[in-house]
Amino acid sequence: MSLIISDELVQASGLSEAELLQELVLLLFQREKLTLGKASRLLGMPQLEFQTLLASRNLYVHYDVEDLHEDINNLKELGLL
Repeated sequence: MSLIISDELVQASGLSEAELLQELVLLLFQREKLTLGKASRLLGMPQLEFQTLLASRNLYVHYDVEDLHEDINNLKELGLL
C-alpha cells in the first residue's frame, strides 16, 4: 500500500518530502507503532544512525521482546547467527 500526501500538505508543512517522512516515522516510533528496526529501514538508515537521530531529538529507544525477535531474525538473515 502506498500513501499519497498532497503537495499542499507538503508545502504547508514547510518540510521536504524526506523530512516529512522522517517526522512521520519518528512519530510512529515514539507512539510504539514501529520497531527500531522497521523505523530505521523505512528511513533507509542503519539502526545506529536512527538512534543518533532519536538522541538528537531527546527521544528514547523502547526495546521489547518483539524488537529482540526482529533483531535475532535480522542477524539470522545476515548469516551472523
